[in-house]
Amino acid sequence: MKKQHPAFELLGETPIETLKLTVEHYRHKVTGAEHYHLSADDPQNVFMVALRTVPMDSTGVAHILEHTVLCGSEKYPVRDPFFMMIRRSLNTFMNAFTSSDWTAYPFATENRKDFQNLLQVYMDAVFFPNIDPLDFAQEGHRFEFEEMDNPESKLTYKGVVFNEMKGAMSSPVSTLWQTLTTELYPTSTYHYNSGGEPEDIPNLTYQQLKDFHSLHYHPSNSVFMTYGDISALEHQTQFEELALVRFNDKVEKITVNTEQRFSVPKTVKRNYALDEAETKQKTYINIAWLLGENKDPLEVLKGHLLSAVLLDNSSCPMRKLLEDTELAQAPSPLCGFEESNKEMAFVLGVQGSEAEHTEEFEKLVLDELHRIANEGVDPELLEAMLHQLELSQREVGGDSYPYGLQMILHSLAGAMHDGDPIALLDVDAALKQLEGEIKDPKFIPNLIQSWLLDNPHRLTLTMVPDKELSAKKEQAEIQKLAKIQSELTFEQKQQIVDQALALAKRQEQMDDPSLLPEVTKEDIPVDIKNPEGEHRQMGVLPVTDYVCGSNGISYQQMVMQMPELTDDQQALMPLFSSSLTEMGSGERDYLQTQALQAAVTGGMGARTALRDNLNDSQNPHSHYVLSAKALNRNVQPMSEILHDTLHAPNFLEHQRLNDLFSQIRAGIDQGITGSGHMHAMMTAVQNFTPISKWKFDRSGFAGIRAIKDLYESVQTAPEKIEEIAESLTTIAQKISQSPKQALVVSDEQGIEEALHAVDSVWGQESEYAGQKEFSLQASNLPVKQAWITSTQVNFCAMAYPAVPSGHPDAPKLAVLGACLRNGFLHTAVREKGGAYGGGASFNSEAAGFVFYSYRDPRLMETFNDFAQAKDWLMSSEATQAKVDEAILNVISAMDKPGSPAGEMKKAFFQQLYGRTYDVRMAYRQGVISTTIDELRALAEKYFNPEKASYAVLTHKGTIEALEDFGFESFTL
Repeated sequence: MKKQHPAFELLGETPIETLKLTVEHYRHKVTGAEHYHLSADDPQNVFMVALRTVPMDSTGVAHILEHTVLCGSEKYPVRDPFFMMIRRSLNTFMNAFTSSDWTAYPFATENRKDFQNLLQVYMDAVFFPNIDPLDFAQEGHRFEFEEMDNPESKLTYKGVVFNEMKGAMSSPVSTLWQTLTTELYPTSTYHYNSGGEPEDIPNLTYQQLKDFHSLHYHPSNSVFMTYGDISALEHQTQFEELALVRFNDKVEKITVNTEQRFSVPKTVKRNYALDEAETKQKTYINIAWLLGENKDPLEVLKGHLLSAVLLDNSSCPMRKLLEDTELAQAPSPLCGFEESNKEMAFVLGVQGSEAEHTEEFEKLVLDELHRIANEGVDPELLEAMLHQLELSQREVGGDSYPYGLQMILHSLAGAMHDGDPIALLDVDAALKQLEGEIKDPKFIPNLIQSWLLDNPHRLTLTMVPDKELSAKKEQAEIQKLAKIQSELTFEQKQQIVDQALALAKRQEQMDDPSLLPEVTKEDIPVDIKNPEGEHRQMGVLPVTDYVCGSNGISYQQMVMQMPELTDDQQALMPLFSSSLTEMGSGERDYLQTQALQAAVTGGMGARTALRDNLNDSQNPHSHYVLSAKALNRNVQPMSEILHDTLHAPNFLEHQRLNDLFSQIRAGIDQGITGSGHMHAMMTAVQNFTPISKWKFDRSGFAGIRAIKDLYESVQTAPEKIEEIAESLTTIAQKISQSPKQALVVSDEQGIEEALHAVDSVWGQESEYAGQKEFSLQASNLPVKQAWITSTQVNFCAMAYPAVPSGHPDAPKLAVLGACLRNGFLHTAVREKGGAYGGGASFNSEAAGFVFYSYRDPRLMETFNDFAQAKDWLMSSEATQAKVDEAILNVISAMDKPGSPAGEMKKAFFQQLYGRTYDVRMAYRQGVISTTIDELRALAEKYFNPEKASYAVLTHKGTIEALEDFGFESFTL
């Protein structure tokens, strides 16, 4: 039987045993479009078409085009087919990405009918989009008067991408990375921000957008990548019929030019916006080198190995230097090897420094590189890092992205830059070659000498905080708009009004959903996966084990009942969890422990695990979980190091503890704006249940403030670190004396040895001393809080108290969230309001129902939209068809598969927390049976304005307005 469609030619096929798949490589005869099919025995099929997109400015043209092509196409002339299909699908993943030099459109699903539906819509969107001027205005940028139809009111910028990038570029780390690539790549596409700089986005014209599509979105400039158990022939038949048959020519592929190399190193100082009163120790210093091209997988592996040897953990020489230096608080978040661009880069740096330390820091780093080049590195360190590469090659992922999509993205750089994507997946041969090469003691020294020390294309970048920069940028935008408005003719003003009214009319338009394919409730799988473990007793230790296709890797978790902790001890839990696996243990210091972890495990983790009680939200389950993974051959030393970590951690290494605390403090602000909506929601529900209170106090805004305050107290009274160390030791003792159970996950070849290791190390645990159990309280009082940080956009949340997840209303509330998001909030908050996102969801841990917005230019108008969602639900626009779409959304999220090992871990914790098969099936039936009348009744029952809580993450410019509305303000 033929493997391919007659329009394609087979170029080769490569079985990759360690990944349990075969890569088939094809080329379309007419257009030259390449197709890589990762053939695997996996029902979760993945599709992606990627196009080489190489912008030469920062107007965000590639990014805005990615948004706009998904707003209607030749075959599907509806306003929003992408979001409409999300609602009519059982997808396990559906998105679009703009990278620095490519744009990709991926999806994944386990349902064959769904795959066919999504493929039709994606192919038409990419190759035959409508690119309506009004969609460009909505998704990209537009002028609009504050009062839409009043040309005398203030002129403003609006647009989804415009606000998205205002949010993205509020992050210091995003600004740091963009500035670093701008300076390191002075002449190529990486010099520019492919997402778009807010100051440059308004310069993009509609014609430029159309021209960019014509030039870049031709099949000759594309790569098709698929994964799963659908054959290449079936895929290619669809590719040909849906799009490729209409192209009868081949155009020249777009390529990225190679960079003009520096003859001497460059030093650059730039500012970034930080709206904080104190800017001391907030400077970033980074040193970056431009390396060779990413075509050769051996060179890519060498880069990863070099990065690991220098930086993987605290026992690695460069990581130790960056952690120990008095010139800064912590290593930079950008440290390491970057392979995604055509020409790769290597970056070292610190954060929490001062500009005057730049020269001294540069000398420190170069001196250390010279030392390593002269003296070499410990052969055991090299072996340990090669072990890490082998483990990462073996591990079957799929818990965050679908596994097939992870494989595709991993190999994409090779496909985009005329390299070898197959070799980037099949690294076994390269690993064996490296194994031989590292026997030469000069291997790492030679790499350091040639790649770094003898390389003049080096950049030293200092990024200094500027607390006036945000205000300056905002003022510049206001003045620019005022000048533009003052020069508008009557006709131009009228055009702006007409466009705004036309867009508003288009946003109100009810599209005919029957134009799009769909799956229905009848396509929902009747049953759910229910892996069952084996239960056994090893002394006083209950052990549950699961066997799955873990590909030679074993996972072990020790699950302890949380003991009673004092308030002060509770406040230290984030520091405890962050430092437990980073300190010395047993008889080893932290350097020896880190080296041992790297040699025998694939990493260790420690976390507090609180889970809601099905029927009593005020009495949650609470455990402490210590986990590790290792190649099957290393299960015994893995068990031993886990045991030492729990029973004999060494918190008396005060300097190490202080360094870790500095690193936590230095990085604590970095993720705030990236997940601002999550923080806002956490704030709104903070008093609803003990779990929501714990999350807000430990990892929410209150937790961030607590860590900052504690860190400041240690700086003013250094001896306080000794008290903290004593408290952490007490916490460890309490947890180690709590009742325990073990979870073991391995494959058939490894399970017996993994169980033997647990028995030999943990089977002699003594009887547990009676300890009081962990307990928490919540006040149930509503809040109205505004939290101030460095951001150009807002993140809003409003929440109502509801019910625990075991209540019959819970599955209906989950459907209500999806129904309000799809039917009302997407249009109101995103399309009309200009936010990057908005929605609603049932939060089982908080027993609450939450509305939210993400990267939002508005404030009180968004809260009004949240309140009006109920009116929409009561209107004739809310139909059973909308409810059925929401049901598909909820089921799709529930059924999303994880990695083989991840599925087993999930099954264990579901059983631990009372989510039996029958309970989950009842919840599923509650979702599927939901009616519009039930949702209306739920809204009447729970949407009580007197009980509502409000929260917003915002900037200081909004405080007066928010205080007028009764918000209490806090500064992060």
